[in-house]
Order: sequence, then C-alpha cells, then structure tokens
Amino acid sequence: MTNIESLIPDDFSGCVSVSRDGSIVFRKAFGYADKANERLNTVDTRFATASAGKFFVAIAVMRLVEEGRLGLEDPIGSILRFDLRAIDPGVTIRQLLTHTSGVPDYFDESVMDEYADLWVDFPCYRIRRSADLLPLFVDKPMMYPAGQRFQYNNSGFVLLDLAIEAVTGAPFDRFLSQAVFDPAGMSSTGYYETDRLPSRCANAYIYDEEREEYYTNIFSVDAKGTGAGGAFTTAPDVSSLWRALLSGGLLPTARVEELLTARIEAEDEFYGYGVWLAKRNGALVPYFQGCDPGVSFISSLERSRGLEITIESNQCDDVWALERSIYEAMAGR
Repeated sequence: MTNIESLIPDDFSGCVSVSRDGSIVFRKAFGYADKANERLNTVDTRFATASAGKFFVAIAVMRLVEEGRLGLEDPIGSILRFDLRAIDPGVTIRQLLTHTSGVPDYFDESVMDEYADLWVDFPCYRIRRSADLLPLFVDKPMMYPAGQRFQYNNSGFVLLDLAIEAVTGAPFDRFLSQAVFDPAGMSSTGYYETDRLPSRCANAYIYDEEREEYYTNIFSVDAKGTGAGGAFTTAPDVSSLWRALLSGGLLPTARVEELLTARIEAEDEFYGYGVWLAKRNGALVPYFQGCDPGVSFISSLERSRGLEITIESNQCDDVWALERSIYEAMAGR
C-alpha cells in the first residue's frame, strides 16, 4: 500500500486529500492556519485558492449558456454596459473562457513575476468587486487580435464575471453560490474579504528571507476575490464539486463534456473552459489550479479510475510536484 504521508514534505502547510471512486484514501491537514496563535489547519479549514476560481466561473457561465441566457459566441460588446475603450467589443464569451481573447491582462504573467507588484501604486484594499480591477487594464490596447492565440489571461475572467453580473443582475459571488456552490453541497466555499474572514479560514503566509520569518499576504492580494480567482474552499467541498459535476448535478452531461473538452494546446498540456487537461496514461486528466503570494492549490481527477487528488497550501508550497508524486505512487494501485 502506498504511504502517501511519506511523500509529503515535513514543512508542508495545508491539506492533502486523495480519494478513489468517492472513497477517501487519504485526507490530512498539516501546519498552522494561524502561526502566531498556533491554530492548526484541519481538513475543514478554508484555504484561499487563487486562480482555481476560474473553474467555478466557467461552470457558472455554462449554466447560463444551458439556460439560454448567454451564448458562447456572444460578443462582450452586446453584454457589458460600460465603455470598453480600446478592448475589441467583438471578443466572445468562448474566447474569454479559453484565454484566446487578446484583451489586455492586468497581471500579464509573461512579463510580470510577482502578483504583489500590482499593489505598489494601486492599493489592494480597493479591490472588492471585479469592476474595481477595470482601471488596471481597460485603458490598455489589445495584446493581439481576438482569437489569434492562447495566452493565459486574468482580465478575461474578470470580464466573464462582469458578464455574469450583467446577465443575472446579481453580484457574481452570490450567483456562484446559487448556481454552483449550494447545489454542489459546497457549504464552506465562498468569496470573502480578507479583513472580514469568517471562521475556519487559514491565513496565507509568505516567507521573508531577510528577516527569516513569515508574514501574511493581506497586502499582496486583492481584498476580495474576483472572476480571476480568490475563492476560499475546503478539501471536502472540492470533492463535492467533482462529484456533483460528473453526476449531472450542476450541468447536463453534454455540457460537462463541453466544459472538460480540450480546446487549446498550451505548453504540452491542453485547456478547456476554465480547466487544464494533462496527458497521463493515454488520457487527458482535468485539473484546476491557483497560485498567489502565500497560496497554492491544485485538484485533479483521473476520470477512468475516479482518482481525485486535491492539495491546498497556505504558504505557497509546491503542490504541483506533490500532486505528481502522489499520482505516480497511486498509478499501480
């Protein structure tokens, strides 16, 4: 039997969950949710997930598509109710979902290394809605013509968030709760303000090499998550999401397959709608992930074996290497 715990680094902080066909193989938390007060992480701790929230947004968009309230070929100029400036109004919902829109990215990861650098001149505490991010990109030119190529794009999911709000008339996080979290049984998942966190949330920590100590990330990330990411969730809730999605509890089977179908090839992997797909054992394994200062997250599901691996960290540990190690260790089981 694989000893999963032996694969986890001694200094790991977060939660590791492995299940097969809905049965828990391993689920355990490590480290502190609050280092100063030595409050331990638990399997029910809510961890920030950074860009993993793009998957939640994509599911919500597909709900609206299924209901006929949005179309994948709808241009954003016909939906959004503000001046797009230099952004092409012909950019489609599908192009936003697949990172092929070319809209200016407020955090262009091809030229920027640190998300915290965004807040040197623009206070992060002002970001409490997706619309609050518009000043960071709406006046910039398109990066390339819409549909020309894939380039991971945070602004695109901010615009999807705003499209959800325009169509539903509700704040996007409220709609996600109604359309995704509640029907999936994700009772511990939501978008919270960092200065008003509810119970069971883990602080996220960054290591200061010079002072040799950890500090929290509250001045390094948005004050509240947006369409680009920032939801808090638990390992049990993520399992509930996969289960609800694949059982038809959130979308009809055809829409689920549409969501998880490879649309774009990118760096030896593929991208669907808000979800990555990795080539493993002759199949494509969907996974969603996120990384912010002090935050790292990944959740994958090999559908043929029902193998789900979810790893959350509140000090930006290398969850990708750990997920791969666990996957390879489970391959023979």
